[in-house]
Amino acid sequence: MELAGVDPGRGEGDEHGRPRRRGQGELATEVLSVLHRAPGPVTASWVQEQLGGELAYTTVMTILSRLLAKQAVVRSRAGRAYVWSAAADAAGLTARRMRRLLDTEPDRDAVLASFVTALTPEDEQLLRSLLNAAESSPEGGSRDDGR
Repeated sequence: MELAGVDPGRGEGDEHGRPRRRGQGELATEVLSVLHRAPGPVTASWVQEQLGGELAYTTVMTILSRLLAKQAVVRSRAGRAYVWSAAADAAGLTARRMRRLLDTEPDRDAVLASFVTALTPEDEQLLRSLLNAAESSPEGGSRDDGR
């Protein structure tokens, strides 16, 4: 996600005293982190406050809207306002990102083969165990997207 922006609340600056710029996706990651720590669905104002209040409300809304488009957050009505929550835990969000990246590649076999050959022996064994468990589950390891 291309979300670099000025962060005046960090107290860090470059050699010219300008506020440091966030790295790509850093603000979105911070917003997701806030949502994971939230006691439940929360308003954008609550998210803004948890981020230190230095960001404009419209900036927080833009980030939340982009995360909604990527299905990383969910939004529901609470009276006249919307409340927001993370769509999944950190592991689930990482898995979604991995899946989205895989879906953009024309040669899935090559990507998966490269991924597997780069695994440590421990991770390879864990992956084998997870695949075996999925095969023996009542659902038979079927996917919900029809692939």
